[in-house]
Amino acid sequence: MKRSTPKYKYNNALLIDDNELDNFINERMLEANSFARKIYNCTNGKSALEFLNNIIASGSHENGINPDIMFVDLDMPIMDGFAFIENFMKIKHKGLENCKIVILTSSINIDDKTKAEKMDLKICFVNKPLTDLILSEL
Repeated sequence: MKRSTPKYKYNNALLIDDNELDNFINERMLEANSFARKIYNCTNGKSALEFLNNIIASGSHENGINPDIMFVDLDMPIMDGFAFIENFMKIKHKGLENCKIVILTSSINIDDKTKAEKMDLKICFVNKPLTDLILSEL
């Protein structure tokens, strides 16, 4: 009997979090929910920007490698989540213009949520841990 291919909600997802255990758990959560066909990981905002710029420079965006959704932690070394989002918003590229941004954080500071809303009303702000319910609402 042939197993059917799961129907994915998104083609590609990018997890940006300095905590490798969180990335591992979140990746398994995405896989278990058939959330994204391919899942990429970066451990800080700078490496995520480099990843995205490499996709653009190599023309890989034409092959559907660019992320459709990104989960961004706020508290990271080298480049935090807010700095990443600010820099990402400066990238004007057709392959990334519809990429959904989800701030996935353990922060309970209301100022963080307010800052995210001021950056872009379309940014989703959710608290860790990532759950089936959260994924179903994205």
